[in-house]
Amino acid sequence: MSDLGHVLVLAGGLSYEREVSLRSGRRVSEVLRGAGISVETRDTDASLVPSVLADPPDAVFVTLHGGAGEDGAIRTVLELLSVPYVGAGPDACRVAYDKPTAKTVVRSFGLRTPESVTLPKETFHDLGASAVLARIVERLGLPLFVKPSRGGSALGASMVRSAEELPAAMVGCFAYGDTALIERCIDGVEVAVSVVDLGNGPVALPPVEIVPDEGMYDYAARYTAGHTEFFAPARLSPEVSAACTEMAVTAHTALGLRDISRTDLIVDADGLPHFLEVNVAPGMTETSSLPMAVEAAGDDLGTLCRILLEQAAARGA
Repeated sequence: MSDLGHVLVLAGGLSYEREVSLRSGRRVSEVLRGAGISVETRDTDASLVPSVLADPPDAVFVTLHGGAGEDGAIRTVLELLSVPYVGAGPDACRVAYDKPTAKTVVRSFGLRTPESVTLPKETFHDLGASAVLARIVERLGLPLFVKPSRGGSALGASMVRSAEELPAAMVGCFAYGDTALIERCIDGVEVAVSVVDLGNGPVALPPVEIVPDEGMYDYAARYTAGHTEFFAPARLSPEVSAACTEMAVTAHTALGLRDISRTDLIVDADGLPHFLEVNVAPGMTETSSLPMAVEAAGDDLGTLCRILLEQAAARGA
Protein backbone atom coordinates (compact mmCIF):
# COMPACT_ATOMS: atom_id res chain seq x y z
CA MET A 1 0.00 0.00 0.00
CA SER A 2 1.15 3.56 -0.73
CA ASP A 3 1.49 6.23 1.93
CA LEU A 4 0.35 8.84 -0.57
CA GLY A 5 -2.91 10.34 0.57
CA HIS A 6 -3.45 13.16 -1.90
CA VAL A 7 -1.78 13.50 -5.30
CA LEU A 8 -2.18 16.36 -7.73
CA VAL A 9 -1.72 15.96 -11.49
CA LEU A 10 -1.20 19.25 -13.32
CA ALA A 11 -2.40 19.30 -16.93
CA GLY A 12 -3.51 21.82 -19.51
CA GLY A 13 -1.89 25.23 -19.26
CA LEU A 14 -1.92 27.90 -21.95
CA SER A 15 0.82 26.68 -24.30
CA TYR A 16 0.29 25.51 -27.87
CA GLU A 17 0.51 21.97 -26.49
CA ARG A 18 -2.48 22.32 -24.15
CA GLU A 19 -4.56 19.54 -25.72
CA VAL A 20 -1.68 17.09 -25.60
CA SER A 21 -1.04 18.00 -21.96
CA LEU A 22 -4.68 17.34 -21.08
CA ARG A 23 -4.42 13.91 -22.69
CA SER A 24 -1.21 13.17 -20.80
CA GLY A 25 -2.82 14.29 -17.55
CA ARG A 26 -5.83 12.05 -18.08
CA ARG A 27 -3.60 9.06 -18.78
CA VAL A 28 -1.44 9.60 -15.69
CA SER A 29 -4.51 10.13 -13.52
CA GLU A 30 -6.10 6.92 -14.82
CA VAL A 31 -3.04 4.74 -14.24
CA LEU A 32 -2.49 6.21 -10.78
CA ARG A 33 -6.09 5.49 -9.79
CA GLY A 34 -5.54 1.99 -11.10
CA ALA A 35 -2.55 1.79 -8.76
CA GLY A 36 -4.76 2.73 -5.81
CA ILE A 37 -3.79 6.41 -5.54
CA SER A 38 -6.26 9.22 -4.78
CA VAL A 39 -5.76 11.71 -7.62
CA GLU A 40 -6.95 15.23 -8.31
CA THR A 41 -6.34 16.68 -11.78
CA ARG A 42 -6.08 20.45 -12.07
CA ASP A 43 -5.35 23.06 -14.70
CA THR A 44 -2.96 25.95 -14.06
CA ASP A 45 -5.22 28.92 -13.48
CA ALA A 46 -5.72 31.56 -10.78
CA SER A 47 -7.36 29.04 -8.45
CA LEU A 48 -4.32 26.73 -8.31
CA VAL A 49 -2.26 28.51 -5.64
CA PRO A 50 -5.16 29.09 -3.19
CA SER A 51 -6.25 25.48 -3.67
CA VAL A 52 -2.78 24.10 -2.97
CA LEU A 53 -2.39 26.33 0.10
CA ALA A 54 -5.75 25.21 1.44
CA ASP A 55 -5.12 21.51 0.84
CA PRO A 56 -1.43 20.78 0.11
CA PRO A 57 -0.93 17.58 -1.88
CA ASP A 58 1.62 14.97 -0.82
CA ALA A 59 3.23 15.33 -4.26
CA VAL A 60 2.55 16.71 -7.73
CA PHE A 61 2.96 15.03 -11.12
CA VAL A 62 3.54 17.68 -13.79
CA THR A 63 2.16 16.74 -17.22
CA LEU A 64 2.31 20.26 -18.64
CA HIS A 65 3.99 20.41 -22.05
CA GLY A 66 5.71 23.48 -23.43
CA GLY A 67 5.86 26.90 -21.81
CA ALA A 68 5.56 27.04 -18.04
CA GLY A 69 5.38 23.26 -17.74
CA GLU A 70 8.91 22.70 -19.04
CA ASP A 71 10.74 26.02 -18.63
CA GLY A 72 10.87 25.78 -14.84
CA ALA A 73 8.20 28.38 -14.07
CA ILE A 74 5.53 26.09 -12.58
CA ARG A 75 8.18 24.16 -10.68
CA THR A 76 9.42 27.42 -9.19
CA VAL A 77 5.89 28.13 -7.95
CA LEU A 78 5.59 24.63 -6.49
CA GLU A 79 8.83 25.18 -4.60
CA LEU A 80 7.54 28.52 -3.30
CA LEU A 81 4.51 26.59 -2.04
CA SER A 82 6.79 23.93 -0.47
CA VAL A 83 5.09 21.21 -2.49
CA PRO A 84 7.22 18.27 -3.75
CA TYR A 85 6.91 17.26 -7.40
CA VAL A 86 8.16 14.67 -9.87
CA GLY A 87 10.86 15.81 -12.25
CA ALA A 88 13.75 18.18 -12.72
CA GLY A 89 14.14 21.39 -10.77
CA PRO A 90 13.66 24.87 -12.27
CA ASP A 91 17.31 25.54 -13.13
CA ALA A 92 17.77 22.26 -14.99
CA CYS A 93 14.46 22.79 -16.81
CA ARG A 94 15.54 26.20 -18.05
CA VAL A 95 18.71 24.75 -19.54
CA ALA A 96 17.07 21.66 -21.05
CA TYR A 97 14.08 23.54 -22.47
CA ASP A 98 16.29 25.83 -24.56
CA LYS A 99 17.42 23.50 -27.35
CA PRO A 100 20.58 25.40 -28.41
CA THR A 101 21.74 25.62 -24.79
CA ALA A 102 21.03 21.94 -24.21
CA LYS A 103 23.01 21.05 -27.35
CA THR A 104 25.97 23.09 -26.08
CA VAL A 105 25.88 21.37 -22.69
CA VAL A 106 25.68 17.80 -24.01
CA ARG A 107 28.35 18.51 -26.60
CA SER A 108 30.69 19.51 -23.77
CA PHE A 109 30.09 16.02 -22.35
CA GLY A 110 31.21 14.45 -25.62
CA LEU A 111 27.81 13.77 -27.19
CA ARG A 112 27.38 13.99 -30.94
CA THR A 113 24.75 16.53 -32.09
CA PRO A 114 24.04 17.99 -35.54
CA GLU A 115 25.82 21.22 -36.46
CA SER A 116 23.42 24.13 -36.17
CA VAL A 117 22.82 27.88 -36.25
CA THR A 118 20.60 29.74 -33.77
CA LEU A 119 18.93 32.83 -35.19
CA PRO A 120 16.61 35.27 -33.35
CA LYS A 121 13.82 36.79 -35.40
CA GLU A 122 15.22 40.32 -34.96
CA THR A 123 18.58 39.33 -36.47
CA PHE A 124 16.81 37.51 -39.29
CA HIS A 125 14.98 40.72 -40.25
CA ASP A 126 17.52 43.40 -39.35
CA LEU A 127 20.46 41.97 -41.27
CA GLY A 128 18.53 41.02 -44.37
CA ALA A 129 16.84 37.64 -44.51
CA SER A 130 18.07 36.54 -47.92
CA ALA A 131 21.74 37.26 -47.22
CA VAL A 132 21.66 35.53 -43.83
CA LEU A 133 19.82 32.47 -45.14
CA ALA A 134 22.24 32.12 -48.04
CA ARG A 135 25.15 31.95 -45.59
CA ILE A 136 23.31 29.35 -43.51
CA VAL A 137 22.84 27.09 -46.53
CA GLU A 138 26.48 27.63 -47.48
CA ARG A 139 27.64 26.70 -43.95
CA LEU A 140 25.33 23.78 -43.13
CA GLY A 141 24.38 22.46 -46.54
CA LEU A 142 21.07 20.79 -47.40
CA PRO A 143 18.76 19.33 -46.25
CA LEU A 144 18.12 21.34 -43.08
CA PHE A 145 15.70 21.04 -40.19
CA VAL A 146 14.19 24.24 -38.78
CA LYS A 147 12.44 24.38 -35.41
CA PRO A 148 11.74 26.84 -32.59
CA SER A 149 14.51 26.97 -30.00
CA ARG A 150 11.86 26.28 -27.36
CA GLY A 151 8.71 24.21 -27.41
CA GLY A 152 7.82 20.72 -28.49
CA SER A 153 5.44 18.46 -30.40
CA ALA A 154 7.18 19.54 -33.64
CA LEU A 155 5.08 22.72 -33.74
CA GLY A 156 6.71 25.21 -36.10
CA ALA A 157 9.21 22.59 -37.25
CA SER A 158 9.85 21.73 -40.89
CA MET A 159 12.24 19.97 -43.22
CA VAL A 160 14.04 22.11 -45.81
CA ARG A 161 15.32 20.30 -48.88
CA SER A 162 16.07 23.31 -51.08
CA ALA A 163 17.24 26.86 -50.45
CA GLU A 164 13.94 28.15 -51.81
CA GLU A 165 12.04 26.41 -49.00
CA LEU A 166 14.06 28.02 -46.19
CA PRO A 167 12.32 31.44 -45.97
CA ALA A 168 8.88 29.86 -45.56
CA ALA A 169 10.26 27.44 -42.98
CA MET A 170 11.67 30.36 -40.98
CA VAL A 171 8.36 32.22 -41.08
CA GLY A 172 6.53 29.08 -39.91
CA CYS A 173 9.04 28.63 -37.11
CA PHE A 174 8.74 32.24 -35.92
CA ALA A 175 4.98 31.76 -35.58
CA TYR A 176 5.76 29.58 -32.55
CA GLY A 177 8.79 31.34 -31.08
CA ASP A 178 11.17 34.27 -31.43
CA THR A 179 14.29 32.19 -32.04
CA ALA A 180 14.92 29.53 -34.67
CA LEU A 181 17.29 26.58 -34.45
CA ILE A 182 18.47 25.54 -37.91
CA GLU A 183 20.19 22.14 -37.90
CA ARG A 184 21.96 20.09 -40.49
CA CYS A 185 19.49 17.28 -41.18
CA ILE A 186 20.81 13.81 -40.41
CA ASP A 187 19.13 11.09 -42.43
CA GLY A 188 18.49 8.01 -40.32
CA VAL A 189 16.30 6.24 -37.79
CA GLU A 190 14.39 8.37 -35.29
CA VAL A 191 14.66 7.00 -31.77
CA ALA A 192 13.27 8.16 -28.41
CA VAL A 193 14.94 6.95 -25.22
CA SER A 194 13.22 7.50 -21.88
CA VAL A 195 15.25 7.64 -18.68
CA VAL A 196 13.91 7.01 -15.18
CA ASP A 197 15.58 7.22 -11.80
CA LEU A 198 13.82 5.26 -9.08
CA GLY A 199 16.47 5.97 -6.47
CA ASN A 200 19.44 4.00 -7.75
CA GLY A 201 20.60 6.34 -10.49
CA PRO A 202 19.23 7.05 -13.98
CA VAL A 203 18.40 4.01 -16.11
CA ALA A 204 17.33 4.03 -19.76
CA LEU A 205 14.20 2.19 -20.85
CA PRO A 206 14.24 0.32 -24.18
CA PRO A 207 14.63 2.70 -27.15
CA VAL A 208 11.49 3.28 -29.20
CA GLU A 209 11.84 3.54 -32.99
CA ILE A 210 9.56 6.05 -34.71
CA VAL A 211 8.46 5.58 -38.33
CA PRO A 212 5.97 8.25 -39.47
CA ASP A 213 3.81 7.43 -42.49
CA GLU A 214 4.47 10.74 -44.23
CA GLY A 215 8.20 10.91 -43.58
CA MET A 216 8.17 13.63 -40.91
CA TYR A 217 7.27 13.13 -37.27
CA ASP A 218 5.10 16.25 -37.06
CA TYR A 219 2.22 17.12 -34.71
CA ALA A 220 -0.34 15.00 -36.57
CA ALA A 221 2.05 12.05 -36.78
CA ARG A 222 2.73 12.26 -33.04
CA TYR A 223 -0.82 12.41 -31.76
CA THR A 224 -3.07 10.84 -34.39
CA ALA A 225 -3.42 7.08 -34.01
CA GLY A 226 -2.32 5.20 -37.12
CA HIS A 227 -0.16 8.00 -38.58
CA THR A 228 3.07 6.59 -37.16
CA GLU A 229 4.42 3.11 -36.63
CA PHE A 230 6.36 2.50 -33.42
CA PHE A 231 8.73 -0.32 -32.61
CA ALA A 232 9.39 -0.93 -28.92
CA PRO A 233 12.10 -1.95 -28.54
CA ALA A 234 13.63 -0.30 -31.59
CA ARG A 235 14.94 -2.48 -34.42
CA LEU A 236 18.57 -1.74 -33.64
CA SER A 237 21.57 -3.97 -33.11
CA PRO A 238 22.51 -4.53 -29.45
CA GLU A 239 25.57 -2.31 -29.93
CA VAL A 240 23.62 0.60 -31.43
CA SER A 241 20.85 0.23 -28.87
CA ALA A 242 23.43 0.40 -26.08
CA ALA A 243 24.96 3.53 -27.63
CA CYS A 244 21.52 5.18 -27.71
CA THR A 245 20.72 4.35 -24.10
CA GLU A 246 24.16 5.51 -22.99
CA MET A 247 23.65 8.81 -24.80
CA ALA A 248 20.24 9.36 -23.15
CA VAL A 249 21.58 8.66 -19.65
CA THR A 250 24.56 10.96 -20.28
CA ALA A 251 22.23 13.74 -21.48
CA HIS A 252 19.99 13.26 -18.43
CA THR A 253 22.99 13.53 -16.13
CA ALA A 254 24.77 16.34 -17.98
CA LEU A 255 21.67 18.53 -17.89
CA GLY A 256 21.09 17.89 -14.20
CA LEU A 257 17.70 16.25 -14.73
CA ARG A 258 15.84 14.25 -12.13
CA ASP A 259 13.35 11.37 -11.94
CA ILE A 260 12.29 11.20 -15.59
CA SER A 261 13.22 12.49 -19.05
CA ARG A 262 13.11 11.56 -22.72
CA THR A 263 15.92 12.11 -25.20
CA ASP A 264 15.25 12.26 -28.93
CA LEU A 265 17.98 10.92 -31.20
CA ILE A 266 18.64 10.17 -34.82
CA VAL A 267 20.76 7.12 -35.72
CA ASP A 268 22.68 7.63 -38.97
CA ALA A 269 23.56 5.08 -41.65
CA ASP A 270 26.76 4.17 -39.78
CA GLY A 271 24.84 3.33 -36.61
CA LEU A 272 25.97 6.48 -34.78
CA PRO A 273 23.35 8.23 -32.61
CA HIS A 274 23.06 12.02 -32.68
CA PHE A 275 21.44 14.02 -29.86
CA LEU A 276 18.53 16.20 -30.99
CA GLU A 277 16.78 17.38 -27.83
CA VAL A 278 15.58 16.34 -24.40
CA ASN A 279 12.14 16.59 -22.80
CA VAL A 280 11.70 17.11 -19.05
CA ALA A 281 7.96 16.36 -19.12
CA PRO A 282 7.60 13.45 -21.57
CA GLY A 283 4.23 12.85 -23.17
CA MET A 284 2.03 10.24 -21.53
CA THR A 285 -0.64 9.84 -24.20
CA GLU A 286 -1.59 6.61 -25.95
CA THR A 287 0.77 7.50 -28.81
CA SER A 288 3.67 8.72 -26.62
CA SER A 289 6.92 6.80 -26.57
CA LEU A 290 7.51 6.70 -22.80
CA PRO A 291 4.49 4.49 -21.99
CA MET A 292 5.52 2.23 -24.89
CA ALA A 293 9.03 1.96 -23.47
CA VAL A 294 7.66 1.13 -20.02
CA GLU A 295 5.59 -1.69 -21.51
CA ALA A 296 8.56 -2.92 -23.58
CA ALA A 297 10.58 -3.12 -20.36
CA GLY A 298 7.87 -5.31 -18.82
CA ASP A 299 6.92 -2.66 -16.29
CA ASP A 300 3.63 -1.04 -15.35
CA LEU A 301 3.07 2.67 -16.01
CA GLY A 302 0.87 3.15 -12.95
CA THR A 303 3.45 1.54 -10.69
CA LEU A 304 6.22 3.67 -12.18
CA CYS A 305 4.24 6.90 -11.67
CA ARG A 306 3.37 5.88 -8.11
CA ILE A 307 7.01 5.18 -7.23
CA LEU A 308 8.09 8.52 -8.72
CA LEU A 309 5.49 10.33 -6.63
CA GLU A 310 6.45 8.45 -3.48
CA GLN A 311 10.08 9.33 -4.16
CA ALA A 312 9.19 13.01 -4.61
CA ALA A 313 7.12 13.05 -1.42
CA ALA A 314 9.98 11.46 0.55
CA ARG A 315 12.43 13.96 -0.94
CA GLY A 316 10.27 16.89 0.09
CA ALA A 317 10.00 20.35 -1.40
